[in-house]
Amino acid sequence: MMSNVAKESEHKRIIFSNVMITRKRNLFWGRKWRKLDIKMASGIFILHVLALFAPFTFSWDAFWLALLFYFLTGMLGITLCYHRLLSHHSFKLPKWLEYTCAYLGVQAIQRDPMYWASIHRYHHQYVDLEKDPHTPTYGFWFSHMGWLFDSNYIMEKYQARNNIEDLKSQAFYRFIKRTYMYHIFGFAALVYAWGGFPYLVWIMGVRTAWCYQGIFLVNSACHIWGERVWNTNDLSKNNWWVAIVSFGEGWHNNHHAFEYSARHGFEWWQIDLTWYMICFFKSVGLATNVKTPSQAHKLKKSLASDCKFK
Repeated sequence: MMSNVAKESEHKRIIFSNVMITRKRNLFWGRKWRKLDIKMASGIFILHVLALFAPFTFSWDAFWLALLFYFLTGMLGITLCYHRLLSHHSFKLPKWLEYTCAYLGVQAIQRDPMYWASIHRYHHQYVDLEKDPHTPTYGFWFSHMGWLFDSNYIMEKYQARNNIEDLKSQAFYRFIKRTYMYHIFGFAALVYAWGGFPYLVWIMGVRTAWCYQGIFLVNSACHIWGERVWNTNDLSKNNWWVAIVSFGEGWHNNHHAFEYSARHGFEWWQIDLTWYMICFFKSVGLATNVKTPSQAHKLKKSLASDCKFK
């Protein structure tokens, strides 16, 4: 296996952090690139190259539409639905709204809901251990994007996806998994027909690349740089600037301490846009069974005995 624990003398510290690179993985050379890896790397590369045309195709309508779809696919699709709803069951939505949000997540181009939820549940099960899908103990690049292009690594760790039976039992998610790429290409075709190349650049390129980097930083930066508030057995940290670009996901130590919680930003100053949207859904009777940690649970997890909690 290419994934080996490095000798202690070879350990390197990630810059400006206390996180050590303790494992080795050949990310580019000296490993087998499967067709899936090439397709994944090519797709992400093309979307980022497309975003480079942004200065030459700028228009206010393209900009505002890209921003709109950034919120729809990144927040409603990924952070609210894929993450807090499907992966952690932090709250419930009516099925019509759940499926609508999940479909918006599909258009974030971060794989289908079953794949996303399965990987994320494994992340919490083995967080920062050898079987974590994207631990920074393999280095920043691996945790940020490198693992996406290494399907051999995923296959080594998880021979069977047996942690998403709740999603496998639903015909909607099985259908999305079978037809995933058709939805991506179909939406891209509609965008091009709607506004031509400028819309393609801004809605498919800029919006998707920005959403990628915001979410990827949760996996990488939030396990490397930031503040630890809770007594968790992992590297998770609260990172305010990641929280800003990821709709509140940057309060990552909060999340790993209370992974079931629909709320990630516990303090009044911890901006959590996804939580505000869940509160809106709750206020109009759409979100139910909304889970948040009790005062007793917070006290138990606290690193400091004199912490004040909201």
